[in-house]
Amino acid sequence: MRLQIIGCHAATPRHLTHPSAQILEAGGHMVLIDCGEGTQMELRRYRIKFSRIGHIFISHLHGDHFFGLPGLISTFRLLGREKPLHIYGPKGIKEAVTLLLKLGDSWTQYPLHFHELTATEPEVILEDTTLQVSTLPLAHRVYTNGYLFRQQPGLRKLDLEKATALGIDRAYFRRIQLGEDVPGPDGKPVPNREVSLPPPPPASYAYCSDTAYKPELTSWINGVDRLYHEATFLETEAHLASKTGHSTARQAARIAADAGVGQLILGHFSTRYKDLSAFRTEAAAIFTNTELAEDGKQFQW
Repeated sequence: MRLQIIGCHAATPRHLTHPSAQILEAGGHMVLIDCGEGTQMELRRYRIKFSRIGHIFISHLHGDHFFGLPGLISTFRLLGREKPLHIYGPKGIKEAVTLLLKLGDSWTQYPLHFHELTATEPEVILEDTTLQVSTLPLAHRVYTNGYLFRQQPGLRKLDLEKATALGIDRAYFRRIQLGEDVPGPDGKPVPNREVSLPPPPPASYAYCSDTAYKPELTSWINGVDRLYHEATFLETEAHLASKTGHSTARQAARIAADAGVGQLILGHFSTRYKDLSAFRTEAAAIFTNTELAEDGKQFQW
């Protein structure tokens, strides 16, 4: 998986701090996660190919997470897009976007599919041979979801030396990678485990946008490789976090520690803070492997 932060700050866009948006490449897909105002300009800045984006996941209908979406859809139209675009988000997102298209008489010439979400428990919303995406219902002021991305298990690794020593015909090598038992030279089946090794563990990523501290998350994201969790405030402003439906860096770290994730990425920082290093310091006291999101920063695993 490869993650690129497009924007990771809260509230209003500014010259050097942009609202929420991320590009995730996983299982052959390129997806956009949230689309704050100005996202398409930042996508151009980082040379992201618009044509590769097939799925967009919107966490909730606050402006700093989806105001860039109508403009991006319109730009796709102007660029002559033909392939379908799938948009996942809270109920109401279709009405919000299509009203603008209607008023501007600018319907897309490409298929535009909305998948409106209402469930309050995790549900699988996309699954194919390479990727599975599930919702992570959060605790914000409006209906909000995070998203859990898991690559599907890959092919088993052929133990070429062992297969050759057992005299297995090369014509069966693909079936071995698919996990099947295959016939040996004498026609008797050779157990798959004797001539193959398990595939690497599938990569995973959890995106938790605006949310108050929610302990239930830990069982839903247990053991994920990377967790992006909002940290709008430091603990000194914990009273504002609870009032506005946000989290502190310490609370995000507690989620990461209790879920046993591989790495925590903090983001959605309030623009009240000039020095963000305190966020990492606060979180690292509970969960050591903590990094700060930064516009343009990439993570790969």
